[in-house]
Amino acid sequence: MLQVRRSQDRGYFDHGWLKTFHTFSFGHYYDPNQRGFRNLRVINEDWVAPGKGFGEHGHDNMEIVTVVLEGQLQHRDSLGSGEILTPVDVQRMSAGSGIRHSEFNPSSDQPVHLYQIWLHPREENLEPSYEQQAFAADERKNKWQTLVSPDRREGSLAWQTDAVLLRTELSTGQELTHSFAEGRSGWLQVVKGTLDLGDETLVIEGDGVAITDETLLRLVATEHSDVLLFDLA
Repeated sequence: MLQVRRSQDRGYFDHGWLKTFHTFSFGHYYDPNQRGFRNLRVINEDWVAPGKGFGEHGHDNMEIVTVVLEGQLQHRDSLGSGEILTPVDVQRMSAGSGIRHSEFNPSSDQPVHLYQIWLHPREENLEPSYEQQAFAADERKNKWQTLVSPDRREGSLAWQTDAVLLRTELSTGQELTHSFAEGRSGWLQVVKGTLDLGDETLVIEGDGVAITDETLLRLVATEHSDVLLFDLA
């Protein structure tokens, strides 16, 4: 079964320095019917103005992934990490028993556009950790690229949760499938473009799709598309 979460139905806030869409309940946005999906808790799409950002703040017991689409994001945390993320990079932070960090747009003239994603960990109060890795765009052209997994499969980052995060960029007219093992579910997030998922299900940029009781997902790009797919317990 495919259940579409339309882009325009997401929570939206314009704080001046930050424009943000919330797929699930987050901060001041609350929808009792949208409080996450399986172990997936947060999907926020953010645009941060030049020279602005999130001051130091704390997290615990969440697996946090950041994917930068345009611009740059400066990261600093209480583990001593201090990196700049660009559109080739993916960042994974396991908050575990507690971590503090800040996120800042270092540009003087260009906004940064990003997705930030949170998942519940497999257990609480694990040791906090951080890593960042570059992923070549050519390696996801019309095929799946594994960004994060529990076991570093296919050169991915590793998180402490039973989920796999995949990404693809499909050219117009290209088809791609993904098989789900018995008992597993999925969430598809359209970063860019338009896709036909069959059964008269057409999704566009910003849409999300909860996938349950399906063994095979079939995507056909009706225009150039960028897609994130979560394979979830």
